[in-house]
Amino acid sequence: MSPLNLAAHLGQDEFLAQVLHRRYRHIPAALPNPGELITWDDVNTILATHRLEPPRLRLSVDGEMLPAHRYTAPVTTRRHTVWQRLHPAELHARLVEGASLVIDAVDELHPPVGRAAMELEQWLRTGVQANLYASFTAREGFGVHWDDHDVVVIQIDGAKRWKLYGPTRTAPMYKDTAEPEPPPEEPVAELVLHPGDVLHLPRGWWHSVAASEGEHSLHLTFGIQTTTGAQLLSWLADDLRRHDVLREDLPVHANAAQQVVYLERLRKEVTTALEDPALIARYTATRDTTDLTRLRPSLPHITRIPTDPDLHIRLITARTHLSSAPNGDGVIFRACENEWEMAAEALPLLQRLMSAAPCAVPLGELAVATGVSVEDVVAVVSELVEGQAVTVEGTER
Repeated sequence: MSPLNLAAHLGQDEFLAQVLHRRYRHIPAALPNPGELITWDDVNTILATHRLEPPRLRLSVDGEMLPAHRYTAPVTTRRHTVWQRLHPAELHARLVEGASLVIDAVDELHPPVGRAAMELEQWLRTGVQANLYASFTAREGFGVHWDDHDVVVIQIDGAKRWKLYGPTRTAPMYKDTAEPEPPPEEPVAELVLHPGDVLHLPRGWWHSVAASEGEHSLHLTFGIQTTTGAQLLSWLADDLRRHDVLREDLPVHANAAQQVVYLERLRKEVTTALEDPALIARYTATRDTTDLTRLRPSLPHITRIPTDPDLHIRLITARTHLSSAPNGDGVIFRACENEWEMAAEALPLLQRLMSAAPCAVPLGELAVATGVSVEDVVAVVSELVEGQAVTVEGTER
């Protein structure tokens, strides 16, 4: 499947510089075929073939989560474990009454949505989780609320009315020092999303959503993981443990003068680190290369990868880093908590994998791009499989 190119629809660099985290953006009819992401049949299959426990699967109405026993029934296995089987008739009844259906992290359950999430991750350089929402009445599932992360919404089917009230606290967090003030009584914008529409909403923006247009609604919300100053400082505290002053016990029992001396030593190390203009880039690279969100095995290839030019290889993360080796002879590739130093001849192979992400590439194509044999490509790919950075996906895509 070809990429959705959400970056182009949202505005590329202009979006990053002027919209992301700042204001909402609505792009009508951005995607001509939103059903390529997910359909009602796909939703039914997911519900029928996965044992999804609350809150992964939940029904919500008026801001409250319904008890699972109102739409599931317990099943005891012969191993004496109990799971909740979805009861379709009861599910339908709750949805008719006004409940909204939610499936969290549907990107882990349905590959086309997973590829869209990876596409956003590659562009935004942060983690992305996609949740699915289905509504069938004008009754609101969640009331007026705000999220602690930016979202990108794609309307898949039907229509849904969004009332946007704006923020009442700058960049509120899940763990915060204060709650936002209540929203204004009147919305600052009111939108109806139709199939293919895309909406970006910053975190902290109060909003309410309802399928109030006389038809059902199915949409995806891609939640964008936040990267805050608080997280940078937390990482920096760990990074600075290489300095003695960070590892020493606090001088709790020392006199005031000795405590001042200690704090000055501590301030010097922290200030020096914060004066590094590359600090944010270094932190972002660390976050990217330690991401393990989408690990995937390569069965049945548990010991070796066959030299089949039609075998497809895919990066399991779109957040990788490629740089020159310190001695200038070769390249360093970082992904999934691992680092590889390779010969310069591997550069075209790595670049092709990175440019194709989140899609897979045949071994034969990698060999052509690199100018080496399929056997040599397999040797490199095998190292990346061992390090969990790529997966083998068969011969048909």
